Amino acid sequence: MIKSPYTISIIRMQEIFVQGRSLPEAYHRALTELETRGSILDCSDWDQKQKECAMTIYIEEPCLEPRISKLIIGGPYDLQRYIMELIDGILDFKINAGWDYTYHERFSRHLPFVIAELKRNRESRRAIISIRDNEIDSRNKDPACMQSIQFFIRDSKLDLMILFRSNDLPEAFFFNAFGLIMLQEKVAAELGLEVGTYTHRSNSMHCYEKDFQLLSNYVKAIDEKQSDELYYHYQDDWEEMMKAEIPGILKLVEELKS
Repeated sequence: MIKSPYTISIIRMQEIFVQGRSLPEAYHRALTELETRGSILDCSDWDQKQKECAMTIYIEEPCLEPRISKLIIGGPYDLQRYIMELIDGILDFKINAGWDYTYHERFSRHLPFVIAELKRNRESRRAIISIRDNEIDSRNKDPACMQSIQFFIRDSKLDLMILFRSNDLPEAFFFNAFGLIMLQEKVAAELGLEVGTYTHRSNSMHCYEKDFQLLSNYVKAIDEKQSDELYYHYQDDWEEMMKAEIPGILKLVEELKS
């Protein structure tokens, strides 16, 4: 095994709060915070080191444009496929056929309760969905990272709060958050509400050693580039391109089923 050139730094978990108006703005601040304040420690399950902190990301207007960061891994196809997996459950058929779970399978059957509860009491604190299944996840080598989804109606808007036990910031967070914000929009529409704030908490927000240079490059771009070089508009740029990918994704799903 090649010895890592990185030495372990402070083992104490840093607690970091990040706030931004939009998803990309908050994401870019989170990248900078992890790069500058994260602790380097061993990650023996994946035979490498990681940079880690505990992080809460608070987004004031999650649907505000521009909604797409250029500092993500993947393009319109990848994001559209993720949305369809998360919101529509296009890969739920793989459960018990190689997969133990999907996020969609775990939360979708509880959405009627969430909507009914928020209609019953707009002040409710009970509109929560537990994602973790201890029986399955305790024996799974790759257990669910997302742990819970909680909805609140506050100031006549629908807020969403998400808890992850573990989240890969440069590789996974943006797709996770973008998809969950679309879920927030869907539930808000069913309730006849506007979208409120989005809060995304990860008890271990991290970057694996294989991506240390990627993280550094992202932060360098944030420091050196103009804002219009770092964002795409979803409605003006990506939405149409993402929709154009839907037939190909559905065709792939049918091929996988067969």
